[in-house]
Amino acid sequence: MPLGVLNNLSALAAENNLNNTQASLQTVLEQLSSGSQINSGSDNAAGLSLIDGLQANSTALTQSATNASEGVGILQVADGALSQVTNLLNRAVTLATETANGTLDSSQAAAANQEYQSILSEINTIGQTTTYNSSQVFTGSAAGVNIYTGDSSTTGASIDNLYFASLSSSTVGDSGGTVVQSSAGQFFDLSKDTSGALTTAAQSSDAITGGLKFTITNADGTTSTITTTATTVGALVQEINKDGIPGVSASLTTAGAVGDTGVNSADTGILVSNTNSSVAIASATLADTPTGVTATAFSSTKAIETISYQRGANESTTNLSNTDLLTAGDAQTALTQINSAISNISAQRGYLGAQVNTLNAVSQVETTQQQNILAAQNSVQATDYAQATSNLSKYEVLSQTGISALAQANSLQQEVTKLLQ
Repeated sequence: MPLGVLNNLSALAAENNLNNTQASLQTVLEQLSSGSQINSGSDNAAGLSLIDGLQANSTALTQSATNASEGVGILQVADGALSQVTNLLNRAVTLATETANGTLDSSQAAAANQEYQSILSEINTIGQTTTYNSSQVFTGSAAGVNIYTGDSSTTGASIDNLYFASLSSSTVGDSGGTVVQSSAGQFFDLSKDTSGALTTAAQSSDAITGGLKFTITNADGTTSTITTTATTVGALVQEINKDGIPGVSASLTTAGAVGDTGVNSADTGILVSNTNSSVAIASATLADTPTGVTATAFSSTKAIETISYQRGANESTTNLSNTDLLTAGDAQTALTQINSAISNISAQRGYLGAQVNTLNAVSQVETTQQQNILAAQNSVQATDYAQATSNLSKYEVLSQTGISALAQANSLQQEVTKLLQ
């Protein structure tokens, strides 16, 4: 190599290596200080994507366990109230049995009846004043209370719809219903395809015309309808979830996520989960204005898993409001009704207890899943301190030797000046 001063190639090589060493040293120091070996997309793009997904799962699962605990809380409040109602009814049995004996005079029977009517009033009070988070529990609402748990994906989500029958002296207890589970639903495709390829995906902000029509067949055979009026895709999803249609919920998702193969898997639309055989859904000419698509409904088997209480034809509750203990005959009639009420209360408490066990099991599953997800996230993200400290020592030595080499390369060119002396 000729001896010259135009370009100091040795210094350039030393400088490049030193810069690389400094960058690696900076990365190692960041890993050591943060505890994470992936701090930006440049560190590991695929790993960062996986970590972000696992973090979302972990966060959702943590809250889901809390949701399940809150569901257990409202169930226990209801069960505690019904336990007191059972105690009151047992006292009513004593009073009715005593009055039915026929040994009491009219004034004594009237006194027993006064206490009995007080018991019925207390049952009314319990039904009206039992609350959870300032909301009445025994509403008898067919919509129930949805307890949502999941890992932030439709596939990993589930809803436990809790039903709390109304409670008063005219509606004591509840029996005859059934608990059903379903993942059935309908996917309404709102995306535009051209020649089989997705060209415009439906978005939450898209304007829509028309809506969805829900026809509900009531227990007495009559029907009622609910037709949505929302003007955007996102607002339609929110409206369906707020309408409180028994067994029905909605979400914005893709055809691929719900397993519909009749359309492009990337097509987006509205998935309406429905566990209630008494509810029929029609599109009512729902159309996505920006994409120019009139929704087509496809059956889906990957809707949100939903457990719900369905009231049946054999639904039973007891009316005690018209009973009294003024005579022995009245007391005997009341006694039959009171026993029926106790039986119906027991059935209602059995349902509530089963749901407590269900939500406790869900909470345990969510907690275990969250623990395992954190373990997976940790294995990908956490800094390996043994390796990192070894790399730190290596790059510190390379940094020192690089600086020395650069200094040496710069000093070598100074030898040229000796030729000019």
